[in-house]
Amino acid sequence: MNDLVRQHTALSDTDLEWLHLLVSEWQLLSDLSFADLVLWVPTRDGTRFVSVAQMRPNTGPTSYQDDMVGHLVPRGRRPMLDIAHDEGRIVREGDPEWREEVPVRVESIPVRRDGRVLGVIARNTNLLTVRTPSRLELTYLQSASDLAQMIAAGSFPFPDQQVDMDASPRVGDGLIRLDADGVVQYASPNALSAYHRLGLAADLVGHHLGVTTAELAPSRGPVDEALAKVASGWAPREFEIEGNDGVIQLRAIPLKPKGTRIGSLVLLRDVTELRRRERELITKDATIREIHHRVKNNLQTVAALLRLQARRIESERGREALEEAVRRVGSIAIVHETLSQTLDERVEFDEIADRVLAMVAEISPGKVAGRRIGRFGILDAEVATPLSMVLTEILQNALEHGFGPGDTGTVEVSAVRGGTSQATRLLVTVTDDGVGLPEGFDAHRSGNLGLQIVRTLVEGELGGTFDMVRAPERGTQVVLDLPVRADK
Repeated sequence: MNDLVRQHTALSDTDLEWLHLLVSEWQLLSDLSFADLVLWVPTRDGTRFVSVAQMRPNTGPTSYQDDMVGHLVPRGRRPMLDIAHDEGRIVREGDPEWREEVPVRVESIPVRRDGRVLGVIARNTNLLTVRTPSRLELTYLQSASDLAQMIAAGSFPFPDQQVDMDASPRVGDGLIRLDADGVVQYASPNALSAYHRLGLAADLVGHHLGVTTAELAPSRGPVDEALAKVASGWAPREFEIEGNDGVIQLRAIPLKPKGTRIGSLVLLRDVTELRRRERELITKDATIREIHHRVKNNLQTVAALLRLQARRIESERGREALEEAVRRVGSIAIVHETLSQTLDERVEFDEIADRVLAMVAEISPGKVAGRRIGRFGILDAEVATPLSMVLTEILQNALEHGFGPGDTGTVEVSAVRGGTSQATRLLVTVTDDGVGLPEGFDAHRSGNLGLQIVRTLVEGELGGTFDMVRAPERGTQVVLDLPVRADK
């Protein structure tokens, strides 16, 4: 819609925002009307109309099999559009149109904002299935007529209320029509069933909806008065009430077709099962985070026991082996600590990489600085845990074998995300400016335990590739190429 409006019309950005607000709400008008809606806006030179948006009803058959968005029609081709735009009134005159042997009643509703007509909504009703309307259909059509008059007057949609139509109740979920005093004139079967779930034993018609709703809600005191006011439809609001093990979501829409409030429309939906599942998910998320927290504590306890054992062992090689084990366990603990603070099984790995880099740097025999460039991004837990161990082993190997006592240098960790959303790669490069690799060294055949761990995790568990070569200038360079999920 943005492209069409800016390409063909002279509407301002604030006018465009109003049209967006209207389009976000007009599914309601389409469903109440049992009709297709097409939004037509005059072109910049005023000689044509361009269709910028379209909506089909959920409550009836469509009148358009094809998409109308982007069509241009000259003035005079559809006289009802011209009249509605020029005179600023709803136009219902004219005989039904025939489209592919289907009779269609066409109406034109001007879209007004701040006294100016921005465009026209063409309401197209498929008459092929018309029958004697029921009380529900009559209520729908009357409410649609009131909303259409509000659009023509510029009082709908409500500029101070942004509605998420995916989450808000829809016409078919449940509808209640109130008079100006808040008394129920009509309640659809779904609406009545929802209130029965809250504990209502009688019918809703003839009762004050605000008072009835406040009585069904478990709260008492000043909240009751506010709830009664909102449920009476005095202002456009969305709210939820819970009672008798049921949860109902309501949306109130004041009806002011001629500037004076004549009543309200209340849409409602039974969200009991949805809220129950949400609570279950919250409980499961809390349980998973607690498990990660306990695993982290247990790993830290294991690391502390290994550290104590290392202090009591006399063999230098034995002590070094235990200290390496401490760092390996610590790298896994860092991942679980991060997972214990998130709502899903994905972690921001940059923080983990920095902590691993700082932890390993403590064992440096000289004054070696470590730094990270680029970003790892968000990784799944099944990738983050082995990658943290791989990073620990590579950094530990670089510091132990690349630098001697008193040496100064740098170890740099570089991370680059690339690829498409279907096949994203993570390229990790660890470069040091130490002594470099000995002659004839082959990382893929080395018997070093650390490199064996790296090869096993990278190629077997992460499904990537691993290589260790001489750095371009001095030292050693390790390159990891790993498949990862897209970081959205």
